[in-house]
Amino acid sequence: MKELLIPVGSMDALRVAVHAGADAVYLGGKRFGARAFAQNFSDEEMIEAIKYAHLYGVKVNVTVNTLIYESEFKDALDYLRFLYENGVDAVIIQDIGLICEAHKYLPDLEIHASTQVHNSNKDEIKFLEELGVKRVVMAREMSLEEINAIDTPLEKEAFIHGSLCISYSGECLFSSVLFGRSGNRGECAQVCRLPYRLMKNDKYLTENRYLISTKDLNTANYFKDILDSSIYSLKIEGRMKSPEYVGCVTRLYRDLLDKYYSHEDLVVNEEYLNDLKVIFNRKYTKGFILNENNADIVNTDTSNHLGVSLGRVIKWNRKYIYVELSRELHQGDGIRFNEINKGMIANFIYDERENLISGASKGSIILLDNKFDIDSHLTLNTTVDVKVKSKYTEIDTKKIPITMQFVAHVGDKCKLVVSDSINSIQLFGVNVEAARTSPMDKDEIVNKLSKVGGFPFKIKNINLDVDNNVFINIKDLNELRRECIDKLIEIRENVNKDRVINTNYKDEKIIYNKSNENSIAVLVRNEEQLSVALEKKVDRIYVTDKSLYLKYKNNDNIYFRTSRVNDDTNDIKNVLNTELGSLYRLRGIGDYYLNVTNHATIDYLSQYSKLLTLSIELDDSNLKELMEHYNSKVNVEEVVYLKPELMIMKYQPVLDFDDKYYLADRYDKKYEIIEDKDKNLTHIMGSDPINRLDKVSFYKGLGINNYRIEFLDEKADECGRIIDDLRRELNV
Repeated sequence: MKELLIPVGSMDALRVAVHAGADAVYLGGKRFGARAFAQNFSDEEMIEAIKYAHLYGVKVNVTVNTLIYESEFKDALDYLRFLYENGVDAVIIQDIGLICEAHKYLPDLEIHASTQVHNSNKDEIKFLEELGVKRVVMAREMSLEEINAIDTPLEKEAFIHGSLCISYSGECLFSSVLFGRSGNRGECAQVCRLPYRLMKNDKYLTENRYLISTKDLNTANYFKDILDSSIYSLKIEGRMKSPEYVGCVTRLYRDLLDKYYSHEDLVVNEEYLNDLKVIFNRKYTKGFILNENNADIVNTDTSNHLGVSLGRVIKWNRKYIYVELSRELHQGDGIRFNEINKGMIANFIYDERENLISGASKGSIILLDNKFDIDSHLTLNTTVDVKVKSKYTEIDTKKIPITMQFVAHVGDKCKLVVSDSINSIQLFGVNVEAARTSPMDKDEIVNKLSKVGGFPFKIKNINLDVDNNVFINIKDLNELRRECIDKLIEIRENVNKDRVINTNYKDEKIIYNKSNENSIAVLVRNEEQLSVALEKKVDRIYVTDKSLYLKYKNNDNIYFRTSRVNDDTNDIKNVLNTELGSLYRLRGIGDYYLNVTNHATIDYLSQYSKLLTLSIELDDSNLKELMEHYNSKVNVEEVVYLKPELMIMKYQPVLDFDDKYYLADRYDKKYEIIEDKDKNLTHIMGSDPINRLDKVSFYKGLGINNYRIEFLDEKADECGRIIDDLRRELNV
């Protein structure tokens, strides 16, 4: 059976998920998780969460899915050991180096490759097979057909509901470059949820709209297609969502799963769907997984929770507004006035005679305090419904069915066997005596053994093998029952505690052969820039245009930069690889999109690459610590000038590229939109260059010898000047 995997950001959400029908949950600790601003779990809470979930037979996967900096690497391994020793079922990891070393240190730890790894093609999946992961979380841009086409022994996990990233996960630098908050470090500022204006050349085509803010994924109405696919784990997004969201969305998909395996029609329970809209929605899309139309991916009107229609203002005065309700309203509900985008809690509701009331039904006319000086016919939405909230947070705890067998023969010790069909506890009690007067009634024995109401169990069956004339003290019988139940709870809570740790593990330091010669690489996007690079006799020229590369391919220092998504490059001698699939297939040079931030990633990827480019997210202290690990003796490349590509999207905000198009933000910064027609991809480019030429002497002192410049729209004279500036800094 397929697995329903539910997000939990707190103990309250965990309890709700467990009892609403989760097969597994995923959650994050206070460290190394890609939701740094979620509540998350302390170490003590993590232990409690694992035990609680395991008690009810629910698996626990923990996110350790950020890039790991050099100074953090030992702590990250120690954290994995803590999770492993406390029985976690799997960890979800992004960092390639951490995956590699975790296998050496904790050989039986189950590892899932996070969607942050950018798992989008068969070559990358093959790479991850050899790396030793158990499961891959597929990129959210992949269709069911593409997922099914990948033949792999690895388990496939895919998102079926929740918030979407507009950029390929693990490939977005927008938040990092603009605000210093890296999405690869769990600190995303959600730049995609901000308003932008679309520009064509120098003219605005739109006012501020939410041009790259996605709707929420919802596959409920197409769930059979997903259940018929090769996806094993059905993942719901939402570690920062409320417990009521967790409860409702879990019940929605649990209901559909149960119907599927009972061979019933997969009819969506409209109550769950309507409640979910109240709890959280930005409008819904069936997503790229189900080949959604491009225009139905984003909601350009708002990036906030919409709620559902509550009614309209029909008249007003300075004290009250009069509202005709299109649905129930309860005291404590959250309300938003749509046209002015202001909200309030309905703490005071009045009837038409100005009497305070606790709520009102659909069709009623009620009065609310006119807090916002409303003087027009506005519409209202419910954004919080207290009754819906309580429906999914005031939960009925599920009970685990158990069987009992009680044996009592005169002269022997009595015996109780308790089983949950997986674990069996057998304990012996006191010696059984013959009854001197009235023998013990068998119904009484059953009654005493059945008293498990304070425990997470329910009696499925009790089998007695008891002589007719026995006597057992009730206190002794109760104690034997409690002891058996306690032992069963202990076993269930502590599943997976028998762990294998490689006590001989040592993080080996690899020494590389390294040239002391400085080299300069230049990335070019057109022939004018390429001509300048040739004239300046740089060491390597990276070309993004395939036809331009083919024209100049006989130059040994010309390299083709592969596509960042589903690259199909073959039979090219010199390549700059931007994703793990092409690196695995072609070898060559590794680009900074491979997210190299620590020595373990360098060491592992060096079997595929003669030269790796360091992540542009590394600051000076991170670089220093990384280079010190190798005593400067490692061959890496550092980018010192670029207008970075901030996002790569399958979504296309512009479909007809007859001129230059830009996104303009609130501060009138312009981000060029570049279309990749061959791949149907959109690239959002940086507004301002990152210029680190003044730091070259510092980088040289660290032992870095290879430097790169990237051009976007620079003209020939500017290209020449920037190359000359780097040469002066290098004294070459």
